[in-house]
Amino acid sequence: MEDSLAVALAKGGDGDAYRTLVDRYSRSVFRLAYRMTGNEQDAEDVVQETFLRAYRHLNRWDGRSSFGTWIYRIAANYALDLLRCRKRQGSVAPPEAELRAVDPGPDRLHFSGEVQRQVAATLDACSGMERTAFVLRHFEGQSIDEISAALGVSANSTKQSIFRAVQKLRRALEPLVNHA
Repeated sequence: MEDSLAVALAKGGDGDAYRTLVDRYSRSVFRLAYRMTGNEQDAEDVVQETFLRAYRHLNRWDGRSSFGTWIYRIAANYALDLLRCRKRQGSVAPPEAELRAVDPGPDRLHFSGEVQRQVAATLDACSGMERTAFVLRHFEGQSIDEISAALGVSANSTKQSIFRAVQKLRRALEPLVNHA
């Protein structure tokens, strides 16, 4: 079933049609939320709240962008709100860096842990826009146009946000790479 048809049916009260959309997008929304929050429970909360908000505001989806882009925008905005709230409370969980070797030795584990901590601290220090654009681009593999649509900003603004995040990560990781 096409997304536009599923949305039209869901607007008419068809719960199965909306369930189709949830099934289709919940894994990718969870991946995005997990990458942004670094916490499985928070990611699950983001997924649940995202689909609840989307259902409540289904009439706002006008079909100009794909349903996937629209739902990603809702998820990214809610995850950013959650991170801001956690930051104010002083309890932001670091994102998980996926740096694993087949049979890592103690030195490799130590280095990997240092890189992971530095990446987490650097992404935490990035603005919400930088972090979200970076995660969507480098962890989720989305195009600049998809990210721009999801964030509601221009392609140039998206590129700048990604560039700034990459520059911050390069500066933060440089001492580790030069000592390795």
